[in-house]
Amino acid sequence: MTRLPAETQKTLGLVIDLDTCVGCHACVIACKGWNDQGYGAPLSDQDAYGTAPTGTFLNRVHSYEVQPDEGAAQLVHFPKSCLHCEDAPCVTVCPTGASYKRVEDGIVLVNEDACIGCGLCAWACPYGAREMDGDAGVMKKCTLCVDRIYNDTLPEVDRVPACVRTCPAGARHFGDLSDPESDVSKLVEARGGMDLAPEQGTKPVNKYLPPRPRDRMEQEIDVLAPWLAPVAEEPTGFLAWLDRTLEKL
Repeated sequence: MTRLPAETQKTLGLVIDLDTCVGCHACVIACKGWNDQGYGAPLSDQDAYGTAPTGTFLNRVHSYEVQPDEGAAQLVHFPKSCLHCEDAPCVTVCPTGASYKRVEDGIVLVNEDACIGCGLCAWACPYGAREMDGDAGVMKKCTLCVDRIYNDTLPEVDRVPACVRTCPAGARHFGDLSDPESDVSKLVEARGGMDLAPEQGTKPVNKYLPPRPRDRMEQEIDVLAPWLAPVAEEPTGFLAWLDRTLEKL
């Protein structure tokens, strides 16, 4: 059994805005691309161009149609990756110590040299955030792009996870959620950020911002109304002059 640290110096994680995410999968592609050449690479694919392709992805986007209490149904796009839980069951269940949580920033990682591919961590994770690499035979997971965020050779603007850097809608945010003055903490406070499945008791670090209620008209508007009824009973202005002139002909 692997032990979790009693506390961490930082709590790095993601804040994902479900109101803003458009489900474009740019974060999925950026994640796959970066992690095919960086830490823990490669992320293998099997029969990629065949009839039954499979592959290893550290981030996926699911889409759901939800029905609010009032108004029309909404389509919500739901990105999901490892949530770097404070009480991570995937770590404590690991028999070799391959899964571990870092003291310096709270990131949960896998030492692939120690991983035996038993899959216990995948069974323990209530979010389905771990994936077995079909070629390597070891478990893969989101690393928060640990090889980017501390890379001094990159411009400062690029020292964030690839998914955050590439999101065209600005739906993904990265920072220290243990710092109440950080941008991500303020965003969670302002928008009522919430945990995924809090009843699991894992204390996920990543937070989700709920979709905002959609604007609604007080009364329905018929889009054909301008063509079904006259704007005025009697013509005015130039049309009135033209009408009078034509009547005299």
